[in-house]
Amino acid sequence: MNKPRIVVIGSLNMDIVVETSRFPRVGETLTGEHVHFIPGGKGANQAVAAARLGGQTTMIGSIGDDMFGKSLIEYLNQDAISTDHIKRIADTPTGIASITLAESDNRIVVIPGANAKCLPEHIQALEQVISEHDIVLVQLEIPLETASAACELAKKLGKTVILNPAPARKLPESMLKCVDYITPNRLELETLTGIDASGDQLQTAMEALLEMGPSCVVTTLGEEGSAFLHKGESLVKVSAYHVPVVDTTGAGDAYNGGLAYALAAGYALNEAVVFASKVSAMSVTKLGAQAGMPTQADLNKLSIQ
Repeated sequence: MNKPRIVVIGSLNMDIVVETSRFPRVGETLTGEHVHFIPGGKGANQAVAAARLGGQTTMIGSIGDDMFGKSLIEYLNQDAISTDHIKRIADTPTGIASITLAESDNRIVVIPGANAKCLPEHIQALEQVISEHDIVLVQLEIPLETASAACELAKKLGKTVILNPAPARKLPESMLKCVDYITPNRLELETLTGIDASGDQLQTAMEALLEMGPSCVVTTLGEEGSAFLHKGESLVKVSAYHVPVVDTTGAGDAYNGGLAYALAAGYALNEAVVFASKVSAMSVTKLGAQAGMPTQADLNKLSIQ
């Protein structure tokens, strides 16, 4: 059987991760415990997730002409991800994410750097490359016009499009109509629709997002699990797996990479959502977004509830 083929179009960052006992208050200086330089970026994280699971994965994006950019390519190559179509931008720094870990949670500030120079023409020039894949996975840490161009080109080519709308922002209808699966968390769902997605309002918000154009909404709900909804069908909820949490950074990226892999491999949506939930749960048991991405062997040998 051929490997599932996934092309990820998105960001590449170097994550500067600081561990501390608690988050500082406004104006307060704390002494941290550890600092780590870890490859990241939503696009690269999701590419690693899909590749570790066995997907034939290609990464499209931009890096700076600096040591961080060189390191990010080396890390991706370790997971056999095709990096031939990552553009190196002169006189521009590679994207950075500043991440503070404390109290089993994280707070993140992203500086786009070269990610902001990943342009629509870069994507359009790779039509042949994109046509060779089953799933096109896109996020919003690159310019909106680039993400939109990627979705539109993928739909023109008849590819299945997964959009992870993070960081959340209002999206054009022309883009949303090209999306097969959109994967917001609860806060992103609220931003996209303007509807409180708590409690019984979750389905209302998901229905509103469906009306904007996507074929299916898959909402991640943290410890509550996830839910998915097709237009005209009933809401389906999937329970979360519960594991000891080390680092939640990249949990959503693990979910999206797992979902992309499962759909490309031919799983039914319910099976794909369960699989993505397990991948996401496994990812938080290790430090670092990419380091925490599990393999199939990891999923098979570790029992989680």
